Amino acid sequence: MPFPPDSPLVGVLAPSPNHGERRAPVDMLLLHYTGMESAEAAVERLRAVEAEVSAHYVVLEDGTIVQMVPESRRAWHAGLSSWEGVTDINSRSIGIEIVNPGHGQGYPDFPEAQMVAVAALCAEIVERHGIRADRVLAHSDVAPLRKDDPGEKFPWHLMHHAGVGHLVHEAPMQGGRFFMLGDAGQPVAALQSMLALYGYGIAVTGAYDGETEAVVRAFQRHFRRSKVDGVADASTIMTLRELIMTRPGEEVA
Repeated sequence: MPFPPDSPLVGVLAPSPNHGERRAPVDMLLLHYTGMESAEAAVERLRAVEAEVSAHYVVLEDGTIVQMVPESRRAWHAGLSSWEGVTDINSRSIGIEIVNPGHGQGYPDFPEAQMVAVAALCAEIVERHGIRADRVLAHSDVAPLRKDDPGEKFPWHLMHHAGVGHLVHEAPMQGGRFFMLGDAGQPVAALQSMLALYGYGIAVTGAYDGETEAVVRAFQRHFRRSKVDGVADASTIMTLRELIMTRPGEEVA
């Protein structure tokens, strides 16, 4: 059914039937890429009943903003995911799909017109809902074992300059001790504890296992984009420490 757009930036309404009742107030913004060969294919899938997926918004390459689900409704975009111990991310979040074919199909850069529109939409949503900066997240942040999007080419620094999201300068690449798959011990447990403290869903086991590697890779895709390899080097750890130290202080209800 048609509905009034929630943002004045919306250019097109394309209602999706795939949504339900929210179970919590909105306090997160989640960014995705579509990962399909065309915008038309992505919008069609997000409207298909049998696909059982949707998003509140889709931003096309030319910057056109399409709204598919009212913000008051729970869109089905996050899937199996968690952040700060919360597993029903869909109930707490607004989901934005950004048209890009993704890692499996060449992964081109995000066009400038598209990013201008994404930043403006995100800024408007964050202001309207009072979303905390560190709760503007990538799909890969909340589902690191399953998802890579929107990926390391997504210009989080441009979003931050627009007042959206939590970001610090990447610590410089340097030598020193690092941790990788197969390592174990108290330092690995300390790394896992830091990642969990920031919000990632990770068990503190002291073993640098596949889950830990995936979470480190997701962290790098968002916050240390210059090298994404799943290895916790000094730059990765120092960047994580700086994020924890500068994180907004308000508690989430």
